[in-house]
Amino acid sequence: MANIKGGAITQATTQAAAKPQKGMKDLILSMQGEIQKALPSVITPERFTRMVLTAMSTNPTLTQCTPKSFLGAMMNAAQLGLEPNTPLGQAYLIPFKNKGVDEVQFVLGAKGLIDLAYRSGEITDIQAHEVHENDTFEYELGLTPKLKHIPALKDRGAVILYYAVWHTKSGGYGFEVMSREDVVAHKNKYSKAANSSFSPWNTNFDSMAKKTVLKQSLKYAPIKTEFVRAVAQDETIKSGIDVNMADMQDETVIEAEAQEVPENVNPTTGEVKQTDDEILEASLDEK
Repeated sequence: MANIKGGAITQATTQAAAKPQKGMKDLILSMQGEIQKALPSVITPERFTRMVLTAMSTNPTLTQCTPKSFLGAMMNAAQLGLEPNTPLGQAYLIPFKNKGVDEVQFVLGAKGLIDLAYRSGEITDIQAHEVHENDTFEYELGLTPKLKHIPALKDRGAVILYYAVWHTKSGGYGFEVMSREDVVAHKNKYSKAANSSFSPWNTNFDSMAKKTVLKQSLKYAPIKTEFVRAVAQDETIKSGIDVNMADMQDETVIEAEAQEVPENVNPTTGEVKQTDDEILEASLDEK
């Protein structure tokens, strides 16, 4: 596998510090050979270059991020056959403060997730929808799950729920329902770049909410390993190029929240302090 690091990238990174956009273009030109080897057959180096330039023009802040993480995110998108930062909403490249450094995170969109599900060959139909407060909506779990949604013809009101449904070619089906509050809680817990001003959570909340409920519903779908590996690329940062980007480790670092130390635990050694009663009880047990 051709994991491209050091050498040309280091030199291009130095150049990019002075002239970010020119440095990014120079990096792509200097690595065209390696990029061509890692690109899928359906994407030519010329098309890849156009995708890169388009992504930079739609969000110039990307040029302030490390060139290596930018190229890694672009290659992730290319190998998945998804075009980032376009009105299609297939995928996004998000500036993300990682270990104190501005890097680029690859984020799947709802449309991209749906495309990948269809390409798996197992899914015949997959949809996600909003439910408004004046819609007719009923669902039931258990041995015979049911779901019914009749949108109001007018004055639908605010969005209160999101749901996703899928059917497989073998006749199987499944669905997931999440309240808006559930989606927000899930975003706050799991989305690493949701607080970024460039995050699609801030520009297209409904679309990202649909992606969330789609991912939750597909956990129970009989889909091939290749699809699971593709979805695992969501919200990752990678600073190398490989013929299989899915094999590269995610470099995103999340600062751990400080945890309160219980009163009976020594904060330095981690030793559990016993009370006099506990010591006496343990002594009696030994006898």
